[in-house]
Amino acid sequence: MDFVVKGTVLPVLEATLQPGEAIISTHGDLGWMTPTIQLSQTTGGKGFLKAAKRMVGGAGLFLTRYTSEGGAGTVTFPAKLPGNIISVDVTSDHSYFVHRSGFLCGTDGIEASVAMQQKLGGAFLGGMGFFLQHLTGQGQAWLELSGEVFAYDLEPGMTMRVHPSHVGAFTEGVDFSIATIPGIANKMFGGNGFFVAMLTGPGRIWLQSMSISQLAAEVGDYLPGGEGSGSNSGGGFNLSGGINSIFGN
Repeated sequence: MDFVVKGTVLPVLEATLQPGEAIISTHGDLGWMTPTIQLSQTTGGKGFLKAAKRMVGGAGLFLTRYTSEGGAGTVTFPAKLPGNIISVDVTSDHSYFVHRSGFLCGTDGIEASVAMQQKLGGAFLGGMGFFLQHLTGQGQAWLELSGEVFAYDLEPGMTMRVHPSHVGAFTEGVDFSIATIPGIANKMFGGNGFFVAMLTGPGRIWLQSMSISQLAAEVGDYLPGGEGSGSNSGGGFNLSGGINSIFGN
């Protein structure tokens, strides 16, 4: 099989499959395909409980398997937002954590499930959509990250403090936790929320320049009755912003 990323601002991933080859993706990611591509639904072969955990993590109860039959075929997955599509090699020794809508597709050996780790409660407090996806197994996975993507290799003990919504992905060895922004005035009037993600090496992290939730807030200014960031342009604490204005969504 062959993968090619095409486009610029709103890229697509084009996968060319030979007869018998297959890839998997989460629900709703299909763009277009040739007639030789056949679709089927699967729980990933790990039982209903595993599938239910994957659904909590944002990947859906079922995975869609795309198989080429009767000749070579092409299937294309478009990005949902302006950004980048990157690939990672998943092995038994190298798994990845991705923001809940970041897994685009992967080869048949990839498993997408909810990330279950002790400090993942911080993902809820930090406004990252409750959970992260955990990619394990063996194969190649393709990730969708918003805006420009910046990768950093963290040495052991090296920490990067990041607004939670800008965390795109990180390798299994990176410690993820949530800390509060110091200072009452910074929390209440800084406009950056209450929390910051602490990513500590060793490992690689991918940060995304576009925050999906902040983009939605900006667009909200132009919707009927919408209240985006413009309603709080003074940078003060906006009570009407609710929980999102507190957590930095």
